[in-house]
Amino acid sequence: MIVSSLTPLTLVGGGEACVGDLNEALTIAPTCVAADAGALLALKAGVPLAALIGDFDSIAETALAQIPKDRQFKIDEQDTTDFDKALRNLDTPLVIGVGFCGGRLDHQLAVLHSLVRYAHRRCILVAQSQIVLLAPPELEVATVPGDVVSIFPLGPTQGRSDGLEWPIDGLDLNPLSQIGTSNRALGPARLEMDEPNAILMLPRRIIRQVAEALLHPDAAGWPPPG
Repeated sequence: MIVSSLTPLTLVGGGEACVGDLNEALTIAPTCVAADAGALLALKAGVPLAALIGDFDSIAETALAQIPKDRQFKIDEQDTTDFDKALRNLDTPLVIGVGFCGGRLDHQLAVLHSLVRYAHRRCILVAQSQIVLLAPPELEVATVPGDVVSIFPLGPTQGRSDGLEWPIDGLDLNPLSQIGTSNRALGPARLEMDEPNAILMLPRRIIRQVAEALLHPDAAGWPPPG
């Protein structure tokens, strides 16, 4: 692991994000790590970096010069994204990702792929009006009536729900047949998933509550790959 922490980490990428997004994430996860060009937002915000991870193909030498050499971790391969390189090298109970949603769709799809690939690493991505995460085995969320709760499977899975207008019980969720986007909460909602294959999208305003739920000592998580 490049960075090991007993507390949550903020991971900042080079996608669509502003200083306000970064500062919000830092209130939950005060230690900051950058994935390649994400360092530019951290430098703009005056936020010190615990590490810079990536292949460094999207960051200028002038920016690199502002980051201590012993905090630069270059990974010279092009088979994975900078988000993937960073996520797999962070040992932390939770990652808050900023700058990985919006912009190029292919980049966003690759990020979602990494969430599933490293299902045992809890990670919440901050989007413009939503948060995005891999649905854990169990999760209770403080939604209110009318909140959009979207579930998009990246592989086959089943689950159960309470507090949704259209329950998912008995559905065979699959990206090629049955998806679960644009569901609506009737109030507080509870989800259970059988496989680590479903991307969950929730209102951004409940990010702190979701983070606390994922960090709870009794929270169920997905096991590391065998």
